[in-house]
Amino acid sequence: MNPRPVLVVDFGAQYAQLIARRVREAHLYSEVVPHTWTAEQILAKQPLAIILSGGPASVYVDDAPSFDAALLQADVPAFGICYGFQVMADALGGRVDKTGLREYGRTALQTRQSVLFAGQPADQSVWMSHGDAVVEAPAGCEVVASTAATPVAAFVDSERRLAGVQFHPEVVHTDHGQAILQRFLYDIAGLTPNWSTEGVIDAQVETIAAQVGEGRAICGLSGGVDSAVAAALVQRAIGDRLTCVFVDHGLLRQGEVEQVERDFVAATGAHLVVVDAGKRFLDALAGVTDPEQKRKIIGREFIRVFEAAAADVVAGGDVQFLVQGTLYPDVVESGGGTGTANIKSHHNVGGLPEDLEFELVEPLRDLFKDEVRAVGTALGLPEEMVWRHPFPGPGLAIRIVGEVTEENLEMLRQADAIARAELSAAGLDRSVWQFPVVLLAGVRSVGVQGDGRTYGHPVVLRPVSSEDAMTADWSRLPHEVIATISTRITNEVPAVNRVVLDVTSKPPGTIEWE
Repeated sequence: MNPRPVLVVDFGAQYAQLIARRVREAHLYSEVVPHTWTAEQILAKQPLAIILSGGPASVYVDDAPSFDAALLQADVPAFGICYGFQVMADALGGRVDKTGLREYGRTALQTRQSVLFAGQPADQSVWMSHGDAVVEAPAGCEVVASTAATPVAAFVDSERRLAGVQFHPEVVHTDHGQAILQRFLYDIAGLTPNWSTEGVIDAQVETIAAQVGEGRAICGLSGGVDSAVAAALVQRAIGDRLTCVFVDHGLLRQGEVEQVERDFVAATGAHLVVVDAGKRFLDALAGVTDPEQKRKIIGREFIRVFEAAAADVVAGGDVQFLVQGTLYPDVVESGGGTGTANIKSHHNVGGLPEDLEFELVEPLRDLFKDEVRAVGTALGLPEEMVWRHPFPGPGLAIRIVGEVTEENLEMLRQADAIARAELSAAGLDRSVWQFPVVLLAGVRSVGVQGDGRTYGHPVVLRPVSSEDAMTADWSRLPHEVIATISTRITNEVPAVNRVVLDVTSKPPGTIEWE
């Protein structure tokens, strides 16, 4: 059972999930809900406080996203951000208008003495993204910050426990954003921390034990952190009544199969069944170059192999439960009860056959990725597994532009292992969010090594930095690190004679090349 939440009311913001994450970083439980919920629906969740998110609209147009203003009369602390700030101001009797003065990006903010900015510099840099502004604060609200273009950039009503800011405190570009959020949560709303890694583990173990009872469960391990942490939690709750199945499709990176077979079992004591299906997947992918076709083939074969493995496990006794590493962003992005846009359909095993009937156990369903990693560390999982960079389900198959062959896989494994090793040696593992290495198998270019010409393949380095995976920028790695990676790859991987660096952001590019 989770503690009472701080609810983020989503007005179509890019950063609604990020706001919830920042609240959790303040050790308070938070969830995202749609602005279409009524005050009754929101209050039924017994929120400790409400945060109104940003959004792309203007409050004064006819079809602008709105919310049930009765919330502001319900004696629940509330905080408005950007569009949410304007919605709050409008609902409380203030005035919002199009001033013709837009602010986007880093902006100089002047603050006044107030509880919201206590202990912070009077002049600070914040991240703005607006063309409208609050031109008149609501009665009872004290204006506590301004910019050159926005006279009402923040206000506070301590008596009613209301506050808001025109800028985005949840993004890292706002210098003191987390401190501002915490001032609202702790000092204005009067909340005390109720969310910790240890609390998550204890609560989930109790919940899983109650759900499974004396039953048995099965979990499909992918090699990634999500399924590993989910399995570790369930194993702690029900012990040897959990069977983990690892389908080795032959498309993982160097050392990852051994990591699951050896390190995961050593850390958890879980019962593991390994299915070596590498040849099956290679045969199915023979001659295929279209990335979407690759994805479909791998998804289909995985389901069949998993189904067969699951049937073997079930034959050994009644198995009623399937463990999945579904995360909170998966739930939100799949439209899971939040009313937000359905960005993707999520299923860890690529979608189960209709006749494979299990009750789902999803112990990570309320967690963000960083929280999953914290839980994994607390459960004693190996650091290499906990901090593994995100990796696509189809594995190296979609990082080969061209046909997936054993030769191409081995080339890419070697290049990828070198890139990862040098990134680790430079201490950059955690500052780079993901580091795809791509083999252009269908391309050859002329090179020279020693006294001879070569005709080898190019490899692409794609280091990216991101917080949400929806947007990303290329990581500015030190030139000497890039140089070392390039030299080692061209020296140690015989068929590769050229290394290039992808410096495209997302958008317009994607993280994976496919």
